[in-house]
Amino acid sequence: MELEKSDCRYFVSYSGMKLPLKLVNELSDSELDNRNTFFRGYFDAKERLIRCEKVVYGEVELLHCYRYHESGGLQEAKITGLDDEITVLAFDQQGNPVRG
Repeated sequence: MELEKSDCRYFVSYSGMKLPLKLVNELSDSELDNRNTFFRGYFDAKERLIRCEKVVYGEVELLHCYRYHESGGLQEAKITGLDDEITVLAFDQQGNPVRG
C-alpha cells in the first residue's frame, strides 16, 4: 500500500455497519487541535478508502486496511484492534464474505 501517494483526510466518525467504513463529517487540519478522538482516512486515486485509523489521544486505537478487486468491490479487510490482533476478512467479486 502506497500511503505516500494517497489522499489523507480527517473525520469525526463513520456511518453504517458494512465494510469498508463510510467516514462522515470531514474535519479541517485546524479542527484537529481540540479533538481527542477522530478518524484518519487514506484514499486512493479512485477515492476508495484504503486505510482508516481511529485516533484516540494521539494513539491509533483501531486500524482498517482495505484492498479492492479490479471491478472496484472490496476484496479484503484487515482489522487491527487494541490488542494488536489482526482479523482478515475476504470478499468475492459480488461483495459476499468468503468462508475459509
